[in-house]
Amino acid sequence: MSYTGWIIITASLVGLSCGLIGVFLILRKMAMMADAISHTVLLGIVIAFIITREVNGTPMLIGAVLAGLLTAFFVQWLHSLDIEQHASMGIVFTTLFAIGVILISTSAGNAHLDVKHALMGEITFIPWNTMPLPLIGEVPNATALLTLTFIIVMIFVITFYKEWKITSFDPALAASLGIPVVFLHYVFMSLVSITTVASFDSVGAIMVVAMLITPAASAYLWTEKLSIMLVLSSSFGVFSAITGYYIATWLNTSISGSMAFATGLVFMISFVFSPKHGLIAKYVHSEKEPI
Repeated sequence: MSYTGWIIITASLVGLSCGLIGVFLILRKMAMMADAISHTVLLGIVIAFIITREVNGTPMLIGAVLAGLLTAFFVQWLHSLDIEQHASMGIVFTTLFAIGVILISTSAGNAHLDVKHALMGEITFIPWNTMPLPLIGEVPNATALLTLTFIIVMIFVITFYKEWKITSFDPALAASLGIPVVFLHYVFMSLVSITTVASFDSVGAIMVVAMLITPAASAYLWTEKLSIMLVLSSSFGVFSAITGYYIATWLNTSISGSMAFATGLVFMISFVFSPKHGLIAKYVHSEKEPI
């Protein structure tokens, strides 16, 4: 596999996983939670490093997932105290992220942890850090991890499809039917955390947020059927990854930043041309209405 091929495949895996998760975030009106968790996982990563003095591996994943769950818990707790949910998310993620930044500068020493790396990732170095896999050969560590993450996300989406569908649209009805709404909420938040941290090191917080929110928001403009929305969102994520790479090559700029920019282009196209919610469709509809 070529250098370009590994980068595109890795970024596409981010688009696939985040595209699936993002749909449920949009439907639950929790888009800001993607931004919150993508930043607060930094705290979990730093604490895991302080304890183990290692910059990769299982401790980092565990620390990041715990930080994501802590974020979800604090947001729900503040919301239960009659603080508006989006305000709760803003308060929690800025505070925990700031603690992570402070710990990096005071306790991480010379470790390869920095704010720029956290925000932009290092996708250009992915093809050089490899691991051997049976029957396949040398595969980048990030690609293997993101493949496993995508499989986990697919398993959970298929397993809890009906439950997450009803809890996303009508949590009160779900509770009345005996569905464990709170438990499923934290299972979902765990999945968001796992997906975020698996993508974090490769593409950074900016692209994680872009891939979690924008493809799903674009898909929401094209269809109201959940299954189609999931397929469209993942497809938009892959398309943005591929398009963004070639934009970055053309402009000689940040790959992750260009991929995030590509998700914005997809949204703008959807916003203008989608058959029901697009600007053109709304204009045509308004012209047909009797005066």
